[in-house]
Amino acid sequence: MGLDQELDWVLRARQGGEQAFAQLVEAYQRPIYNLAYRMLGSSVEAEDATQEAFVRIWTRLDTYDSGRKLSSWVLSVASHHCIDRLRRRGGGQVSMEEIMASRWLPDGDPKPEERALVSERDERVRRLLDLLQPQYRLVIVLRYWEDKSYAEIAEITDTTESAVKSRLHRARLAMAELLSAGERLPIET
Repeated sequence: MGLDQELDWVLRARQGGEQAFAQLVEAYQRPIYNLAYRMLGSSVEAEDATQEAFVRIWTRLDTYDSGRKLSSWVLSVASHHCIDRLRRRGGGQVSMEEIMASRWLPDGDPKPEERALVSERDERVRRLLDLLQPQYRLVIVLRYWEDKSYAEIAEITDTTESAVKSRLHRARLAMAELLSAGERLPIET
């Protein structure tokens, strides 16, 4: 959809062209709904806000400045409506977080609970490793912490690849036995 086409829709809609306005609705329904959903956090409320935003756009179409991008103006009308809803919901106060919700990106860092679980699991694994014989502990560490291949481990330990595979197998069995004897590891996330 080009700028000329959008401007044509606006001009025809200003003259009462319902079909032209329907094309605007079709073009901007999803972006407005997505904005409303991110700001309001509820699909039902986002649907209501989307409908109300289009009512506001229809009634204020004569205020649109054709020098501005239509998408910016449409989303501005919708975001102002969402802010008004948030104010009514929260007793007149809206946090910057709520206002900027459409621009918010989730934090990829683990949450404190996740960090605690990982730390607890790591400590249990360290305790299990301490109980293994040194040659088994070494191959486990090289394989799973240092991400070495069987060939690299064989070279480091001055053994064959089949010996490395055998030690890894025995080390995993020993760890499994230790776990079944009482140690429990959290399920990996």
